[in-house]
Amino acid sequence: MTRFVFITGGVVSSLGKGIASAALGALLQSRGWRVRLRKLDPYLNVDPGTMSPLQHGEVFVTDDGAETDLDLGHYERFTGVHATRNDNATTGRIYSEVIARERRGDYLGATVQVIPHITDAIKDAIVRDTDDVDFALIEIGGTVGDIESLPFLEAIRQLGNELGPQKTMFVHLTLVPYIPSAGELKTKPTQHSVKELQNVGIQPQMLLCRCDRPIPENERRKIASFCNVRPEAVVAALDVDTIYSVPIAYHAEGMDTEVLRHFGLDATIEPDMSDWQRICDTVRAPEGEVRIAVVGKYTNLLDSYKSLAEALAHGGIANGVKVVLDWVDSEIFEQSNPVPRLEGVHGILVPGGFGERGTEGKIAAVRFARERRVPFLGICFGMQMAVIECARNLAGLPDASSSEFGACDTPVVGLLTEWARGNEIETRAEGGDLGGTMRKGAYPALLAEGSLANRVYGTHTISERHRHRYEVNIRYREVLEGAGLRFSGLSPDGVLPEIVEYPDQPWFVGVQFHPELKSKPRAPHPLFSGFIAAAVRQARLV
Repeated sequence: MTRFVFITGGVVSSLGKGIASAALGALLQSRGWRVRLRKLDPYLNVDPGTMSPLQHGEVFVTDDGAETDLDLGHYERFTGVHATRNDNATTGRIYSEVIARERRGDYLGATVQVIPHITDAIKDAIVRDTDDVDFALIEIGGTVGDIESLPFLEAIRQLGNELGPQKTMFVHLTLVPYIPSAGELKTKPTQHSVKELQNVGIQPQMLLCRCDRPIPENERRKIASFCNVRPEAVVAALDVDTIYSVPIAYHAEGMDTEVLRHFGLDATIEPDMSDWQRICDTVRAPEGEVRIAVVGKYTNLLDSYKSLAEALAHGGIANGVKVVLDWVDSEIFEQSNPVPRLEGVHGILVPGGFGERGTEGKIAAVRFARERRVPFLGICFGMQMAVIECARNLAGLPDASSSEFGACDTPVVGLLTEWARGNEIETRAEGGDLGGTMRKGAYPALLAEGSLANRVYGTHTISERHRHRYEVNIRYREVLEGAGLRFSGLSPDGVLPEIVEYPDQPWFVGVQFHPELKSKPRAPHPLFSGFIAAAVRQARLV
């Protein structure tokens, strides 16, 4: 039997519903239950694929090629359960599906309305493909009281009535702020937020209260009394020093115990938290530290690189060190010498991105890493910049560039219009919709025997997630390899370069895919483990 736990948020945004959902999923999973996590977003975009990273943060890509909310990255990192396109639904997607049905005549001439048609579509999205799990955790984006959230709240209210309390539970995340001048925690924002939720017909069974200090027992009882919940169901969500201690902290507060009690399930057997404790111990007491320069173009909002930052931290956990990130706006290297800023770093990473802005700065960072023999990792766009740098400065192709930036005589990076996915050929048009012109999702690659990539992965065949429109042009392989850059990973048909490296460098790798999307604290990605290991060796040299 599938049980649905709906997680809503109130008072203010950015309280951490995604982390809370992921932590609860990890706790239930550690007790032996099968879980699936899902995010419903109230914005009108069909998906976040065309949204600026500076507005919405990173786009998390699933194996099946869906562009989803960054919270799905938290879900995967905490539980290891691979998300699918069904695990993220937006208002735009729901309305698009309903309008498409109306145009086909599926509603048989009925007047199409928010209730029941939109809410029915939302309910379908919630329950779809959940029969094989014990718990489906459904996070509702936005904040209670937002007008755009109302159809989603109405849909989960209906589901609560239809499935009954034995199959549904409502968890509400709120803020309990501390007012220094009064010297006390204030419960009124939580009371008002719950009242707002009750106004749409939802009575939460648990309150997850974000706070920076323990909630006194009298305040906890006050919240319970005014919000009509059990005192044991008022869970303090205290600030922590690392997000990977959240499952431990929430378990200590009794969150998972109360969820199981609500559903009448046995909660007497303690979950195994040893992995999370080991991770926290490593984070809190590292054996050293390394400094990594991340040279990107979206550094004004670090959520743009959320999975990347976490994957680098995982590489540090694997090597027992702290990873200090130096976020560098690549545009500064277009007006100044990169040497003073990059001197002394133990590794350089150039991440993905789109557009010409900041590219010359990224190329300058690649050149610095190659000439100074600093460990380097280029991801997606970063790999393409590494190839262009090689072409210009080593292969005698000074005009080498990417057709993404306009017509050029030496397009070592260009738009690919078709590629193989299994037994099928996928195609795209240069002038197509931005949301439909990328190579997205998991694709296999074959690694060259004896290459650094082969040694790092420990296998000859890999599968990694992609999100890009342009590819390194295989026609330039011979001239680039003649300059010392090895094509160590290719698509199975040998057409698409997936990994490049310099065999004569201590550690220099560029990958066309996004390895950060598959890294987890309990299973760090081998590329990040290897990159940080090389940075540790570099730190011993400087």
